[in-house]
Amino acid sequence: MRALKAWLERAAITEGPIFRSVDQHGHLSKDRLSDRSVARIVQRTAKSAGLDPARYGGHSLRSGFMTTAAEKGRPLEAIMRQTGHKTERVARGYIQYATVFVNNQAKGLV
Repeated sequence: MRALKAWLERAAITEGPIFRSVDQHGHLSKDRLSDRSVARIVQRTAKSAGLDPARYGGHSLRSGFMTTAAEKGRPLEAIMRQTGHKTERVARGYIQYATVFVNNQAKGLV
C-alpha cells in the first residue's frame, strides 16, 4: 500500500487508471497500460527473480490474487465479483491448488 500511495502521489493521479505508461521522456500517459505491457512487465520481473519468464504473464497476477483469496477462505462468489468471471468453471481454472495438504479435510478423521 505504501508503494501504491507513493506512486499515486508522485504521479499526481487523482482519477482514472492507476497503472499508466511513461514515455522515454518521463511523461505519464492518461491511458491505462495495455495488456501486452503488463505481460512484459511481469515477464521482466520474473526473469530478474531467476524464474522462466515464458511461464508468466498478465494472467499470473489474476491467478495469484485468486489463489491467495481462495487459500484465505474467501468465497468463490466474492472472488468472481472482484475478477468479473461469469462461470465457476473458468474462475476455478485460475486457482492453483499447489498446497493440497493445507486445510486438508481428511485430517483428524481417523
